[in-house]
Formats: sequence, C-alpha cells, structure tokens
Amino acid sequence: MEVILIQDVDNLGAANEKVRVRSGYARNYLIPQKFAIEASPSNLKQLDEKLKQLKKKEEKLMAEITQVINKINESPLRIGAKTGTSGKIFGSVTTVQIARAIRDQKGYEIDRRRILILEEVKELGTHKAKIDFGNGNETEVSFEVVAE
Repeated sequence: MEVILIQDVDNLGAANEKVRVRSGYARNYLIPQKFAIEASPSNLKQLDEKLKQLKKKEEKLMAEITQVINKINESPLRIGAKTGTSGKIFGSVTTVQIARAIRDQKGYEIDRRRILILEEVKELGTHKAKIDFGNGNETEVSFEVVAE
C-alpha cells in the first residue's frame, strides 16, 4: 500500500514523501496516528501542489538570503571597543556585539547564535566572522574593531 507521510517517521521517510508500506502497518498505525494519509489520486494532486508551493517559498527565501549577504558584504562592520594604551581591548568582541552592529549599520536582524567568530578578538584591527543562514548558506563577514 502506498501512503503519503504527513510528518517525519523514523526509519520510513520524511514529511511529504510517498512511501510503500504493508497495508496493516498503514491501516493500524500510520493513518490512525495521523502520520500518513492514503496515496489516492486527489491526495497526490494535493501533494504536488504543496511541493510546488514549498519550492516557490524556498526560492523566495534564497533570493532574500542572497540580498542580505550582498548587503552585509558591501563594507566591513565597525565595532567600537574600549582599549588600553597598548592597543589591546578590554575583554573581547562577542557575537552579541557583531549582531548589534549588523542591526545598527546594515538594518538586518540576525540571531547571535548564527554568528561564529573565527579567531578570538582581543586587539584593534580587521577580523572575520562566519554567519550561517541555514540550508548550507553561509557567508564570511569582515569587521573592524576601532577604539571608542
């Protein structure tokens, strides 16, 4: 019997996937637990339409991510830090400061947990961080630490 999975099922498949299972497993477990629906012609049409909508939504999201990446990489971010006389900063630059700089200077809200600083920042100068947007989309951002 063929069924369309409504949600992910371990060792069987992912949501919106058509799979072949034994009829007893489908009738007694998958369908009553709302894990799957029967693969009838009308349900298959609905699945095709749903997949088309998901593809359009993903393409729109990818275009938006590309736009954000281009805007962020236009110019380096400037982050102010308190420094001593030797040029070393007190403490270090954190992902919170980078997220705040992106919000203030570029106009985009990025979660600090998506930012990874590549090396510990304890001195003035230009440094790099990586931003992960998910789905394999990531970019490297350069930021400049300046004295306040």
